[in-house]
Amino acid sequence: MTSATTPTGSMTSDLGDGDRARLDEAIGELQAGGRTWAALTLAQRVTLLHGVRTGVAAAAEDWARTAAASKGLDARHPLRGEEWLSGPYSVLGALDAYIETLSRLARGTNPLDGVRVERAPGGRTRVRAFPLTGIDRLLLSGYTGEVWLKPGTTPNRARAAAGLAQRTPSESAGVALVLGAGNITSIPVLDVLYELLAHNRVALLKVNPTQDALVPIYKRALAPLIGLGLLRIVRGGPSVGAYLTEHPDPAHVHITGSAATFDAIVWGTGADAAERRRAHTPRLQKPITAELGGVSPIIIVPGEWTDADLAYQAEHVATMRLQNSGHNCIAGQVVILSSDWAQADDFRAALRRAYANAPERPTWYPGAASRMDLAADSYPDALVLGDRLLVEIAEGDDATALQGTEYFAPVLGVVSVPGTGQEFLDTAVAYANEQLQGTLGANLLIDPATEKKLGAGFDRSVAALHYGSIAINGWTAFGFITPTLTWGAFPGSTIDDVGSGIGIVHNALLLDDVERSVVRGPFRPFPRSLPIANGGGRLTILPKPPWFVSSRTGATVSEGLTRFRADGGVLGLLKTLTAALRA
Repeated sequence: MTSATTPTGSMTSDLGDGDRARLDEAIGELQAGGRTWAALTLAQRVTLLHGVRTGVAAAAEDWARTAAASKGLDARHPLRGEEWLSGPYSVLGALDAYIETLSRLARGTNPLDGVRVERAPGGRTRVRAFPLTGIDRLLLSGYTGEVWLKPGTTPNRARAAAGLAQRTPSESAGVALVLGAGNITSIPVLDVLYELLAHNRVALLKVNPTQDALVPIYKRALAPLIGLGLLRIVRGGPSVGAYLTEHPDPAHVHITGSAATFDAIVWGTGADAAERRRAHTPRLQKPITAELGGVSPIIIVPGEWTDADLAYQAEHVATMRLQNSGHNCIAGQVVILSSDWAQADDFRAALRRAYANAPERPTWYPGAASRMDLAADSYPDALVLGDRLLVEIAEGDDATALQGTEYFAPVLGVVSVPGTGQEFLDTAVAYANEQLQGTLGANLLIDPATEKKLGAGFDRSVAALHYGSIAINGWTAFGFITPTLTWGAFPGSTIDDVGSGIGIVHNALLLDDVERSVVRGPFRPFPRSLPIANGGGRLTILPKPPWFVSSRTGATVSEGLTRFRADGGVLGLLKTLTAALRA
């Protein structure tokens, strides 16, 4: 993920005395707020979260419309629904899930009571973390989600640790500095909630300048946290970020952004940074967690697909790249095809159509145009399809730039590796693990008959993927939006080689020892998901998910789902479901 703000020490001199005093005051208020938070019982925290939920629900419409306008989407644009789902919907879902977890702890029960916890491949434990409610089983039928814990973590250990800092609510962990993402409007709020609930840290949120228009809405929605001194929100550019990361009082830093920004915070820049790395004396002398994006693979497992399968999954891939104009840390970037798949050319043709036919929209994120130019310079033969590029790597072409550059823009690449069946899958997994930058998320598309034929070999391949979020017949963004799943890089990164980041967020069950989350979805939409036509695949009632860029009713359905999440209106839900059936 890229960031418009790269703080370095030399920038702090640009900050006036008044600005410094304002920031110092905010941190001082948060230190007092940390004591307030530590004094709250779990039941009182549940009441507080209900108040936050009320505020978010009331602000949802302004939130979604302001976010859409800030990205150049007017009130009639077919993709404006993205800002409902990736904004207030995500936050409302997280609040509901956190409320349930804290309510259980307040009653003296375990967050995992009634949740299936079982063994997973490789000595792991998995938690069947989605769906956990009847309404999710209905509205998102066919989708499931699991959290896999690190090898050696037993089910008993998982239950004993669930709850994290809420098991010791009176132990404050101080103030966290949260450097907010600039691309998705729910991310700063979700990161603040995770600091508060997983770690007992109150938060100073520095909003990315791309989201300045949201600040009044954030303040209104999160007023209960602000009123108790648990949250302060500040604006500012690099000089503010530099001052805050160097401030002695915050106990922890969390950033959603780019590896370059992370390195500048931890090591500095220029010759000073190089010397610090050699001596291993980082500038930042406090813990830091980070989510930093990467180059995400989309593995297409060869099988016997119908024309409808080819068209639907091509639209699925186009969505993975083009949602939010590709300005997503989890945007799929490299499609991995089999050179021996009889239908490879048919899929390529379907992908070109789907990629070209998706609605046009502004490429709005700072720096995106230069990264598009970089891709065009590296691949002058790329297809220019409106506002986007499609890079098809031919035999003998150099894929290095595509594999190692997170373009964070509408640039999609297609590569080929040999083999069919398990041979292809093993090769594709090795390619994703070894050739592509980052470990945040990976996607696999596989028809039910082929998955059944591969049997245990398919499960071994999923386990072999070293990614923090894996989606099978889905997009990893579903894992991002599902609060009881986890979000973050595959474990193992360090400040010396940060990759896609360190640590996790979301995780509303408050699980410890997390390795990854795995999403599974339906290969075919309704009505082709019905058993008579589905070859043993998953049943879903969705004819086309509302997050698909090709969904004709996506904006209406996304808004309707958010309004239902906010107020539970049954009549509105029925209208939304009717619209969904016309997608």
